[in-house]
Amino acid sequence: MITLGVVLVLLPVFFVVYSYFLYPGLLWLIGQFRKPSPPFADPVEWPRISISLPAYNEERSIRRTIESLLCLDYPTDRRQILVVSDASTDQTDSIVREYAGRGVDLLRLPARGGKTAAENAAGPHLTGEIVINTDATIRILPDALRPLIRVFQDSSIGVASGRDRSVGDITLEAGQGESGYVGYEMTVRRFETRLGGIVGASGCFYAIRRDLHTSLFPEALSRDFASALISREHGYRSVSVDEAVCLVPRAVSLRAEYRRKIRTMARGLDTLWYKRRLLNPFRFAGFSVMLISHKLCRWLVFLTIPGAIIGLLLLAPSSRVAQGLLGLTIAGCIAGVAAMKAAERGKVHRLVALWGYLFASNLAGILAWVKALRGERNPIWEPTRRPV
Repeated sequence: MITLGVVLVLLPVFFVVYSYFLYPGLLWLIGQFRKPSPPFADPVEWPRISISLPAYNEERSIRRTIESLLCLDYPTDRRQILVVSDASTDQTDSIVREYAGRGVDLLRLPARGGKTAAENAAGPHLTGEIVINTDATIRILPDALRPLIRVFQDSSIGVASGRDRSVGDITLEAGQGESGYVGYEMTVRRFETRLGGIVGASGCFYAIRRDLHTSLFPEALSRDFASALISREHGYRSVSVDEAVCLVPRAVSLRAEYRRKIRTMARGLDTLWYKRRLLNPFRFAGFSVMLISHKLCRWLVFLTIPGAIIGLLLLAPSSRVAQGLLGLTIAGCIAGVAAMKAAERGKVHRLVALWGYLFASNLAGILAWVKALRGERNPIWEPTRRPV
């Protein structure tokens, strides 16, 4: 019993230390012995691109989003913008139609199917060699598109992911931990790129070769995560482009961020299971090791947390240390619930908001595993409404 309890307690500790510290450290260390790739010059002729923008009831933000896309530094005769309305019921469609004379096309779906269904429907209407996938509530910097497209001069690259930058008033928004995590994730992707490629693209802003994108994909799964997996299956690699910056507003509600994390991770787990053959290091070598280290080991942290609590219960009768840790765990959970409620009510101290974010993230991870193991799939959801 004691041995089992110790193993259960140490498992999440191992996954945290390895996936969040040792793995990035190893990437950085090995990367010191690799020469960085030389920068790409502008191509003689820029490839034709298609910007695909799924939207559902985005009347508050769609006009600003379209205006920002029209301002991107890219030849207008080499660019298509396609807005896919997922059966919107507000003024989204009428606003998009105002831009028909400026090269913005509207594809309205007859029934709501979710983001992946909208991306599937867009496939036959895309005319570009490279497809840019983005969201209605983010902003791509005007000079971010060319760096993203330049890298496709390397014929080995199938996917190029932009660099997310979390923005907003940190004193007003509940998800203050979001900014730090996004910055950390972008750093890990930079390290992976130097060693060959990333294992998942940013859902907010990424580019993919059209022949990798136009095939249908299960609607309940995550196409942005799968894009790097599909790319590897076809013999390509995926990279992160630091110069291709997009601004992602922080969620104004910790509750909204909590729900988003449950949905995102549950879809990620289902997608990884769908592409599970890529976890075989004997067939996919370094990519498989990166996929296990970056994705699976991080997610296993949440799967093993309940087991760690059981382990403390097993050890508590004979160990004062276990009793103390169990008490701290209970107190931390109570404090986490209180911090989440306080963050929802308005401004809170930064440490309180951070603890609420950490507790919500871990709870969301556990519930995501529950959804995935129960086979619950939700292709349709209410988009996270971020500030304009």
